Amino acid sequence: MITILIPVYNEAHGISLLLDRLNSALASEKLAKYSFEYLFVNDGSKDETYEVIKKAVESETKSARRISYINLSRNFGKEIAMIAGIDNVKSDAVVIIDADLQDPPELIEDMIELWEQGYQDVYAKRISRKGESFMKKFTSKCYYRVLQKSTSIPIQIDTGDFRLLDRKCLDALRDIRETGRNTKALFSWIGYKKKEITYERDARSVGNSKLNYKQLINLALDGIMSFTIFPLRISFILGFIVSLVSFAWAIFIVAKTLIWSTAGSGYASMITMILFLGGLQLLSIGILGEYIGRIFIETKQRPLYYIEEIHHVQTED
Repeated sequence: MITILIPVYNEAHGISLLLDRLNSALASEKLAKYSFEYLFVNDGSKDETYEVIKKAVESETKSARRISYINLSRNFGKEIAMIAGIDNVKSDAVVIIDADLQDPPELIEDMIELWEQGYQDVYAKRISRKGESFMKKFTSKCYYRVLQKSTSIPIQIDTGDFRLLDRKCLDALRDIRETGRNTKALFSWIGYKKKEITYERDARSVGNSKLNYKQLINLALDGIMSFTIFPLRISFILGFIVSLVSFAWAIFIVAKTLIWSTAGSGYASMITMILFLGGLQLLSIGILGEYIGRIFIETKQRPLYYIEEIHHVQTED
């Protein structure tokens, strides 16, 4: 059994097309020995996504039944939706794919072939990204580079959630219960035998991205601060450099006054230094506050999600 895990949020118009592509891609003779489950995780969609999934379940014949779904109690975010799906699968492997068809289902056969060769995490690396603006591609590239440089873990660049994970990887991800999840980094952190597969990412089949630039920036900041203390180290380094410069400047001023007796007013330079140091202090306090806030959230130990309804093919059959 292999589960195709599909987190969805307001994807009502694309589910039918996705199912057609999946059914076609998985009808290969090479995959005849496998049974597949499509597990939709509805992350609090505000459109008819939930109703469309239920209709798809009802339209299946009993002999060909393969659609399961989890309906979360509200919108928790994609990271949480993925762990909700991972928590509730009993398959030998999981393929995570988005519903917008930017990631081609036809690659699943190649992923399974590599899995059969012994690889435990087969991830898809994008060599091009159609339908996305230059700014989005540039900022995404910068984010992955910053994340890679700021941690000792080898982060996979230009990869998303589209990948195959075997049972060992799934069990490892289930053990990690932190609230501020950066799943793309966690895929690297858990280790195991990985294999890259490249592809050209298509434009969205229907609709638009659900994330605006503000949300993408917040997601990037959450990802960096949940996985590395690099911002704290930058703050420390800046503080150390400013302290050295200030100490050297103070010695110069004292020496100048004692030797040449030309202290001068120094009003403009003093105000400039005060504003600069004040801004640096506020920046450092803000970075520290972000980490303290995350500690505060984690210490509450709240459940990651709540499920309103769940339907499993295995339990029904």
